[in-house]
Amino acid sequence: MEYIQFIRTLFISVLSLVLLTQNTFATERRKDQFSKEPGYYVVPFPYSLPGIGEGLLIGGAYNNIADTHSDLIGFVLTGDLEGGGLVSLDNHLIPNRLILDLSAQYLSTAAVRNYNQRGMTGGKDDYSILNIEDNEFYALRLTGTWYERMFEVYGGALSGKSNLKQISDKDGNVVQTSTGATESSSTLYTFGARFDLTDDYQDPRRGVRYQVSRWWDDREGQTTSKFYQTEHNFTGYIPIGKRSTIALNVFKADATVTRQGETDFATIESQQGLNCSDASLSASEQLQCQQVVNNIIANNTYGSVSSLGGWGRLRSYPDGRYNGSHSLFYGAEFRWNVSDEFKPFDIWIAKDIRTTIQLAVFYERGSIADTESSVGDIWRESYGIGARMVTASGLVFRADIATGDEGAEVSVIIGYPWETF
Repeated sequence: MEYIQFIRTLFISVLSLVLLTQNTFATERRKDQFSKEPGYYVVPFPYSLPGIGEGLLIGGAYNNIADTHSDLIGFVLTGDLEGGGLVSLDNHLIPNRLILDLSAQYLSTAAVRNYNQRGMTGGKDDYSILNIEDNEFYALRLTGTWYERMFEVYGGALSGKSNLKQISDKDGNVVQTSTGATESSSTLYTFGARFDLTDDYQDPRRGVRYQVSRWWDDREGQTTSKFYQTEHNFTGYIPIGKRSTIALNVFKADATVTRQGETDFATIESQQGLNCSDASLSASEQLQCQQVVNNIIANNTYGSVSSLGGWGRLRSYPDGRYNGSHSLFYGAEFRWNVSDEFKPFDIWIAKDIRTTIQLAVFYERGSIADTESSVGDIWRESYGIGARMVTASGLVFRADIATGDEGAEVSVIIGYPWETF
């Protein structure tokens, strides 16, 4: 198939560029991969997540606690998201060999865009807003690592539950309030491996990285579908000069349904506590209600993979903009490291060591569909600029401005793009 041939061609091209560039293929790390440099932050941090909202995160982080590798992060969210969470990372159960990550989060309210059509069709304003309440999320991951983090295997679980409160139109006007909705809950399991032949795990500048993972759930009822998702994520890093880099990424994800879920419209409508044929609703409001139910039917029929849009891939589009069961994405990013230093800073509310100030320009292209044969029929593109600060304690602070066919989006978040769980 055409898009499979495209993956092979691009993969070979990236790998060839990496291997043929002088001194590019990294077999040695340029620094210690298990740094214990301490750092802490107690700051208000504005967040801007396309498709999710904006607001203020008030939190604290303490990295590499008491001469260990353990990091502890706590936060409270205000604005479009209300709630908080606690994250514990890099807990070495066996030093430099077995690592435990834990996360817990509760959101009393959240607003999620529900686009009216899956795949790459539909306009940017063709969505309603799902108001979710009592959203709980828990995650655990165990990682085994060898050869200075050049090879890792991991397994984990993500569990969550939430309730649909109401459907609003894109302007925030209530379309319908859910009454007696069944609580939505699920637990996802994952297993994967990561091959990292780069010069640094946190801030790579040369080499190649490949990650493969599989996700599946344990739902036993007949209401929802059972499917597994397979992801392939490949990135090549080509050094430019002494300290800058071109990063090239290919990502492919596919969902395979092993049991279809409920597809009867009336049954799903009842489970969500909705009445889309309510005579008090306008024709437009009835249609928005129906589209929420139809998206659940599509998910129960085809399954779903990670969406395109948001702060990770196709950054000029909101989070969850494009959904489906098969996706293909590629991106290119030039990372210009303006400074390469080891400069401590201590400003009372933040203490760490700045190692890199980075500017970036990027281009991305992606496609998603419910059938494998339709992937690549329609593409969407993003391009933009960004600024980052890398610290010795293990954080990458990132701000990106991206634009595309539907306008511009701003992302302010921690971590590089294109990384997977």
